[in-house]
Amino acid sequence: MSRFLFFLGLAGLALAARPAAAQTTAATRAQDSAFVRQNYRKVEQLIPMRDGTKLATILYVPLDAAKGHPYPFLLERTPYSAGPRGADSYLTRGPGPSRELSQEKYIFVYQDVRGRYLSEGQFEEMTPALASHPTKAAKGKNAPHDESTDTYDTIEWLLKNVAGNNGRVGIMGISYPGFYASASLPFAHPALKAVSPQAPVTDEFIGDDARHNGAFFLLDNFDFTNYFDVPRPQPLAEYQQLFPLKIADAYQFFLDLGPIKNANQTKYFNQRARIWNEYLAHDTYDAYWQARNIRPHLTGVKPAVLVVGGWFDAEDLFGALHTYQAIEKQNPGATNRLVMGPWTHGAWSRPDWSKFGPLSFGQNTAAYYRQQLETPFFNYYLKDKGTFNAAEATVFDTGTNEWKTYPAWPPKASQLRPFYFQQDGTLYGVAEGQLAPYQKIANHVTRAPVIPTPLGFSEYISDPAHPVPYAEGVLSSRNNEYMVQDQRFAAQRPDVLTFQTAPLAQDMTVAGPLGVYLWVSTSGTDADFVVKLIDVLPDDAVADPAAPSTTLPGTQRLVRADVFRGRYRTGFDKPTAFQPNVPTEVKYELNDVLHTFKKGHCLLVQVQSTWFPLVDRNPQQFVNISTAEAGDFKKATIRVYHEPGHASSLTLPVLGR
Repeated sequence: MSRFLFFLGLAGLALAARPAAAQTTAATRAQDSAFVRQNYRKVEQLIPMRDGTKLATILYVPLDAAKGHPYPFLLERTPYSAGPRGADSYLTRGPGPSRELSQEKYIFVYQDVRGRYLSEGQFEEMTPALASHPTKAAKGKNAPHDESTDTYDTIEWLLKNVAGNNGRVGIMGISYPGFYASASLPFAHPALKAVSPQAPVTDEFIGDDARHNGAFFLLDNFDFTNYFDVPRPQPLAEYQQLFPLKIADAYQFFLDLGPIKNANQTKYFNQRARIWNEYLAHDTYDAYWQARNIRPHLTGVKPAVLVVGGWFDAEDLFGALHTYQAIEKQNPGATNRLVMGPWTHGAWSRPDWSKFGPLSFGQNTAAYYRQQLETPFFNYYLKDKGTFNAAEATVFDTGTNEWKTYPAWPPKASQLRPFYFQQDGTLYGVAEGQLAPYQKIANHVTRAPVIPTPLGFSEYISDPAHPVPYAEGVLSSRNNEYMVQDQRFAAQRPDVLTFQTAPLAQDMTVAGPLGVYLWVSTSGTDADFVVKLIDVLPDDAVADPAAPSTTLPGTQRLVRADVFRGRYRTGFDKPTAFQPNVPTEVKYELNDVLHTFKKGHCLLVQVQSTWFPLVDRNPQQFVNISTAEAGDFKKATIRVYHEPGHASSLTLPVLGR
């Protein structure tokens, strides 16, 4: 879910935080507003669920729907408000999630989920799915329900009560609404024909908004929870933040805050934020988190599915990739496609996405997606209009700025190539003749590798009082551009290890998830590990006047990175202390990439133990981090080993030429 833009709703997501030149012109907005009023009527309705709870719902119905021109429904269920409210308050951008779909005409439906805004009931974070679908006859105050049943009941009501529909329904949503799109798939209503989970929140402990591999994402959740986690004893049209918050320097603010338990001081959450407390109370992958993992429930999928995500999504990159994978694995015959573009969270909904930070893509990637993929997808499955012959996977190569298509993702032609960290700071790639066919990362490399000398270890001192910043500069809030930022600021620090290849003799394309294999030790009893894959431009690179930051000599452009909390190395439900100074294996997976490292570029890997304040600080002692005291935070000496049998590496899925 968007930790900073959620309260703007889908309209705000399409307009906020982009360059002025890319914003919709006033003339276009006026044209869209006129189109809405001339072609749609607005209806506000409370729709009853099987247990009697009523959900606030807003419909935009084409005026000609009841005149012999039936339309399908396109539904979004959201915790971020279905508004604007009132008979005369219309969505000025158009009634649909995009200008293209608005012009196509659908019966657009927006619904506040249980317990949010004007809907009745109790809100639950990532509502746990029922193990089995109760019969339609199960009604009454105590009738079992989840997001699947609420979607089913909503569709049933719409079909029976809205004139001029063609009997078909589609669902889409970005971020948290993407979760509700995913949750509609189990035991789907027969009329549900097309579903598009976009950047869907999927598994918050393993890889989405709350934690990554067990490490708590402090910066995002502190800000988000202040708005989202407000107590709601009764339906509300608007939410107010729990406490006033104005941060000039986030790094210093969270250092001064101290241990994370201090967030519940009187001037901050003060025990009022239920979800915040749940996040911190459940510090292992226990029943709370397991029940909120939608992936095991994505079975028996019958609607056509289009999963969408962004390579630069700082919130739910994991969700898009793993939702697609779960459907693919558990539903061999399902119609299930994947689109991954050069986007931040929801950027494909913006009018223009031809640039991001220092990067220039040479094309409007958002318009391409909406016009060539999203609109044809819904038109085909809901209107029988046109064709939809998209490849299984349509993905953007972030190294060449090209769209690529594949019959499977990850591409089956990928071969795993380990790159070993050397004591002299080099990164040694196994020769191509030793490549293995693509297989699940976790099952890779069982034989002892053949690597050159020198052996031994590299080490650094990790100090929680002086953590490595996640991004360069003084920042008041999370900077999305950290996903592609030049990493030279980090490479200069003594608590960051670097390992670099020689310049490549030819292009190398990496396609799929990355496997981290570490042999490490700590003088403490716990540690975090952040591993980054970086594209290093040659020292003689020529600056491009149109995008100078992308081609500055020596730029260390981040391609992929993530954190792993070491205590979970034997299982996310089984935290285990490190034995001080004993070499220990830590392995995990970095999210997929499609990136071509060009001839003359180098591959660089960085290893560090803090990433602040994006991630909370680990005391580096095996204590309960949620209740840790300031005195629990200790310096630790971290060693990364290079010896045979204890060789640290990053394994890349490389496409053959």
